[in-house]
Amino acid sequence: MLDHELVKKTEEFLKQKFDAAIYLNEHPKDKAYRIEHSYRVANIGREIAQNEGFDETEMVIACLLHDIAYCEEFGENGWQDHGRHSARIARPFLKELGIPEDRIHDICYGIAIHVDEKADFPGEKTAFALSVGDADNIDRFDAWRIHETLAHDAFLEMRYEEKTEYLRKRLTRLRELREVPFATKTADALWRSRVDFYIDFLQKLAVQMERSCSVIDD
Repeated sequence: MLDHELVKKTEEFLKQKFDAAIYLNEHPKDKAYRIEHSYRVANIGREIAQNEGFDETEMVIACLLHDIAYCEEFGENGWQDHGRHSARIARPFLKELGIPEDRIHDICYGIAIHVDEKADFPGEKTAFALSVGDADNIDRFDAWRIHETLAHDAFLEMRYEEKTEYLRKRLTRLRELREVPFATKTADALWRSRVDFYIDFLQKLAVQMERSCSVIDD
């Protein structure tokens, strides 16, 4: 069962931190994306928790806070370290929520390792902790990210030959990534479902590209 009061407090804390962030307020699109991404990751995490028997509230809270360090200015290695910084910011807030210390540790460890599987404090890579990063990665390969990636890479501005090569490389990489193992059966299934959707979309796009320059022989 989801503790809606604790989740609401976490949402308020996240938005408060982002509202006070100089960089995010100067870049409203980045701010909107980071909040939306945090919610998507939280919903993916909740689905994993429901199917794997994890505490839903703890997982949703962990996922909502996994990128909270974006409220800070990133210095050298800022992106690489943002999981560890997010855990540092989250810990005192989790204590205020009254979450037991052992669960705070597991939540913070999951947040800390979600970027590169490294933390700056001892911990165990439990299935729960690893699922924070799993949820984050699954969102990075969902429908919204297909749109975002094509836009970011200026796909529509490419020449025909460039588009064809771009799709070939992306499809090759996606087929490799499809086999990456995750911490739970639920995350494995969600991952492969989303990567398969991504592959299917790009394959259909590649077929349309092929049919955009000549009449196809029978």
